Amino acid sequence: MAFAARCSAVMGSLATAAVLSASAICTPALAQDDTGPLRMGFVTFLSGGAAGPFGIPARNAAEMMIEAINAGEVPAPYNTPGIAGRQIEPVIIDEAGGATKQVAEFRNLVQRQNVDLVVGYISSGDCLAVPPVAEELQVLTVLFDCGTPRVFEEASYKYVFRTGAHAAMDNIAAARYLLDHMPDVKTVAGINQNYAWGQDSWADFTSVMKVLHPETEITTEQFPKIFAGQYGAEISALLVSGSDAVHSSLWGSDLEAFVLQGVARGLFDESQVVLTAGEPALPRLGRQIPDGVIVGARGPHGDLAPPSELNDWFRERFIAKYGDIPVYATYKAAQALLGVKAAYEKAAEAAGGFPTTDQVIAAFEHLEFVGPSGPVTMAIGNGHQAVQENAIGMTKYDEDLGRVTLTNITRYDQWCVNPPDGVSSVEWIKSGMPGAKCE
Repeated sequence: MAFAARCSAVMGSLATAAVLSASAICTPALAQDDTGPLRMGFVTFLSGGAAGPFGIPARNAAEMMIEAINAGEVPAPYNTPGIAGRQIEPVIIDEAGGATKQVAEFRNLVQRQNVDLVVGYISSGDCLAVPPVAEELQVLTVLFDCGTPRVFEEASYKYVFRTGAHAAMDNIAAARYLLDHMPDVKTVAGINQNYAWGQDSWADFTSVMKVLHPETEITTEQFPKIFAGQYGAEISALLVSGSDAVHSSLWGSDLEAFVLQGVARGLFDESQVVLTAGEPALPRLGRQIPDGVIVGARGPHGDLAPPSELNDWFRERFIAKYGDIPVYATYKAAQALLGVKAAYEKAAEAAGGFPTTDQVIAAFEHLEFVGPSGPVTMAIGNGHQAVQENAIGMTKYDEDLGRVTLTNITRYDQWCVNPPDGVSSVEWIKSGMPGAKCE
């Protein structure tokens, strides 16, 4: 618990006569209670355009996993109750409202609701805004989904970790997959949201295409406002461009609206569409999404997850509890919680008791653990940023299952699609991705 930062705020707000009293309240013996529940802030979209496809499924997965962790019902090696013997007490917060609001909500979680750690964030904008505040307040913060590589490539943090791979992987794998299946592609267009996530995704994808297929021509690049909802002008520009392929990192309600509007106007018939974050839309759109669309899941999640006892348990429990197919946001929420459990328990074993935040940080750095999506390694960002393999597939409606599935799946080694530690993804791509292991 970051009691020093919280107590500093308390001390600063008291009159001089009350300083001794405040000091007594803030003694480490009282602040470091390692017997009560571990209070965990969990931040995800509960309202707005990202709630239905991403935020609420992530919340459901978090609630299910916390229930199972507390009961010791997760398959080994996670089958001990709680986290290092303490039960998790979640405090769930809505991510809607933008970065300024989320910074205020983060402060509230730490300074008023006294959480011991925070897990959360889907929006890349929020993931760029929150880490400096986490450092200021000295509270362990685990980013579970947001994709922009800039979090750890442009800054270094002690208290912040990200347990999912960043978006450079998504676009490197997507470009490789497109060229594997469409080697004669000549023209490529893009439609991506006009903020860090969309801009970074498009820049990475086009850079990889230029490296692997230099003759590729970029015909048009469309950057609508996030959650715009209407894409008539952008779809017209894409159709006029006559591009062989269209890349998009749209997500949430934006993705679903774009697919429905694009299909209605024939875009998916005219171009090979590549949706790097498209997997959550599949169970929601069903037959409305055509066969043959190239789709990613921001890692080996959902239908792209490798078979394992843990994956089978996760899928079966989620479907039984909620009646929904778990999409990648649910996998990434579960992955973050299991990473937290693994780090705390590694630290507790070394400490011989419930660990301090510094001990958890030391255990988290360069941690290797397993989630429902397979192995995870905290290998870059000085041990604070995860890497994983990636997988890409094509949509195919399965009549027997009554849902859209992913076929023609290709898996890419984690070191095929992630830069080495200390090298920015932009520079690694531009230099030709030296050392990439893509057998």
